[in-house]
Amino acid sequence: MQVRKSAPARALLAALLAVPQLANAFYLPGVAPTSYKPGEIVPLYVNAIRPTGGTESMLSSVISYDYYHKLLQLCQPPSGAKPVGESLGSILFGDRIMTSPFELHMKQNETCKTLCQTRYMSGATFFTNQRIKEAVSLNWLIDGLPAGQRLIDEMTDTEYYQPGFLLGQELADGTLIFNNHYDIIIDYHEVGGDPDELRVVGVRVQPESRKYTGPIGQDTCRNDLDPVILDEETKEGTEVTFTYSVYWYESPTVWATRWDKYLHVFDPKIHWFSLINSSFIVVFLVLTVMSILVRALKKDIARYNRLDQINLDDLSGTSVVEDGIQEDSGWKLVHGDVFRTPSHPLLLSVFLGNGAQLFVMTGCTIVFALLGFLSPSNRGSLGTIMVFLYTILGFVGGYTSSRVYKAFQGEQWKLNIILTPLLVPGIVFGVFFLLDLFLWAKESSGAVPFTTMLVIVLIWFIISVPLSFAGSWVGFRAPIIESPVRTNQIPRQIPPTTTYLRPIPSMLLVGLLPFGAIFVELFFIMSSIWFNKIYYMFGFLFLCYGLMIITCAAVTVLMVYFLLCAENYNWQWRAFLAAGTSAVYIFLNALIYWITKLSLSGFAGSVLYIGYSLLISFLFFILTGSIGFFSSWWFVRKIYASIKID
Repeated sequence: MQVRKSAPARALLAALLAVPQLANAFYLPGVAPTSYKPGEIVPLYVNAIRPTGGTESMLSSVISYDYYHKLLQLCQPPSGAKPVGESLGSILFGDRIMTSPFELHMKQNETCKTLCQTRYMSGATFFTNQRIKEAVSLNWLIDGLPAGQRLIDEMTDTEYYQPGFLLGQELADGTLIFNNHYDIIIDYHEVGGDPDELRVVGVRVQPESRKYTGPIGQDTCRNDLDPVILDEETKEGTEVTFTYSVYWYESPTVWATRWDKYLHVFDPKIHWFSLINSSFIVVFLVLTVMSILVRALKKDIARYNRLDQINLDDLSGTSVVEDGIQEDSGWKLVHGDVFRTPSHPLLLSVFLGNGAQLFVMTGCTIVFALLGFLSPSNRGSLGTIMVFLYTILGFVGGYTSSRVYKAFQGEQWKLNIILTPLLVPGIVFGVFFLLDLFLWAKESSGAVPFTTMLVIVLIWFIISVPLSFAGSWVGFRAPIIESPVRTNQIPRQIPPTTTYLRPIPSMLLVGLLPFGAIFVELFFIMSSIWFNKIYYMFGFLFLCYGLMIITCAAVTVLMVYFLLCAENYNWQWRAFLAAGTSAVYIFLNALIYWITKLSLSGFAGSVLYIGYSLLISFLFFILTGSIGFFSSWWFVRKIYASIKID
């Protein structure tokens, strides 16, 4: 029997049949493949030069420079180098992409082609040799892929590409040689076997030092030549001729997997062991906290409610005798003070509003990266999405800050509305601007241009500040968050506490566990930041972020419970500061990393490293402190809403 399909059914069927074609035609913004025909020009762009280091070497500088720095004297295009359009995040992370004089034609090999000839005088020689000592790397981009060096991971015996290649080498005897010849090896892939549709799937460069003494021909680069040594003492300077060769090789690698060799995991067992270890710790911690709190709270609540029933029976003239019933003790004693307004409620509410803003921004960024929207092909996408999300989430910050401040019964509501979008961002921008002055003084490419900083400020005041004001207006218009118990007019005296519940010991204990949940992942993040490596393990980061949130909430709630049992009702700032102390451990870890992995000789490099580490630690302090406060606030409201208060 034949079934006749209705018009909607036929439309649905057509849509389902079109899904595979749509999926094949869908590419994320900025990462669509580019196909070339044989002989077609493949542009080569140059980026900033950055200090790098291997797994065993130490980084001696954190300052990057423009590729066409006047003292480096690298070859420029005949018509002059032109900037290539970059995203906001790319500019903030120090990318300075420019055109180059290299001429690459698809599938056309070139041998010993001359670029330019220059003479290095004493000033340029000294500057270039200093950069060679710092092991700076040149960074090229071909079809969005970084030109790198092919290396072998000794632990796993796998091949991978390290982005960038050295400007020169320092030999064992201290001699500095300058690389002036580049063998550019490019892998390409035929799409569907079509020889006229070719895509770049791999780029690597083998730099060499060659001192040319005569005419340069195609066979010159095959000869054994002495290395180029830039002599700082000669008055005549050192003449250097730059050359390059291009070799094309067909590869079975498809375009979709061309980044696999760049995204190399060093010893993945460490990652999995760290994740499993952190998971076990978190599960054990949460189960311990739950067992302690559930058993203790269940017993306390039952006892308090029985005691209230006895008091009611006494008032009605009925005499009831219950063994084991004592007067109020523990956390119920402070029910009239536990929701008392903390000291400096305005500052705390502003921090909490910015913490909520950071919390949502961080979570959304990690989710976007996990779903593949922040591809390494789209340079600067991570920084761009972070700035964009934090800007539009100003509404969340203003709303959270106003609701909390209203719950604290604060009276300076106008000041709260103003400080929420200005205080924390103002601190961050001020420190960032001061650090940028050091980069400007060193003529570093990492210095954010003044126009870019002005654009960021305008974006902030035009978009984020009004959104924060709107969120504050909605928050203050909303009903006040009522406390489950009344607050006494006269504050209760707080008895002396034990050693581990004092501010400093409790903060150090609580802050240690959230840091332990992200310790290993933090090492990989710092390596990618300072050693110019590509970070892409967002799956691990997502799990570590979740473990950190759970750990931070669990240990802070446990500390607040012990604090209330000790009849100390000043839990608001204690919860925020204790959870935020994990940022202190992050800064200490950065100092240890500085001592063990970095060898920064210059004052500017040390100031930049410590300054950026302090900036990251401050933002982490706001984030984790807010997590600890809101989890404790939810816990306190729950337990006091479950007992009967006369």
